[in-house]
Amino acid sequence: MTINEIQDQIIEEFSVFDDWLDKYNYIIETANDLPKIDEKFRVEQNLISGCNSKVWLSGELENGKIIFKADSDAIITKGIIALLLKVLNNRSPKDLIDFDLYFIEKIGLQENLSPTRANGLLSMIKQIKMYAIAYNSKQNN
Repeated sequence: MTINEIQDQIIEEFSVFDDWLDKYNYIIETANDLPKIDEKFRVEQNLISGCNSKVWLSGELENGKIIFKADSDAIITKGIIALLLKVLNNRSPKDLIDFDLYFIEKIGLQENLSPTRANGLLSMIKQIKMYAIAYNSKQNN
């Protein structure tokens, strides 16, 4: 599926919920979809700065696509990174540089997060883009 097809699917999944308590519960359920990561990825260099809770994100280039591994010590934050990876994992660096992440606005995620979680969300997206830029540069050299 394309990035936009997955985003549209997430928007549709969220549209069945009337209130944000149900949407938070769905985000928590999504956290359970995130595969456990090996302890070797839970290191300082993989911590995303700008998040109140701890979020580890690692990306490795395999066969021209970036494979991300992530985890968090907070369940809602873990659900948020799981949503991001549902859309952005296993994509080429170029796809990750050029993407338009519109599902966040469409489901009202950022406006329904605390300011610190909203900053954390932006930091997660920024870190994913940084991996994409670095691997894209590496591929073109």
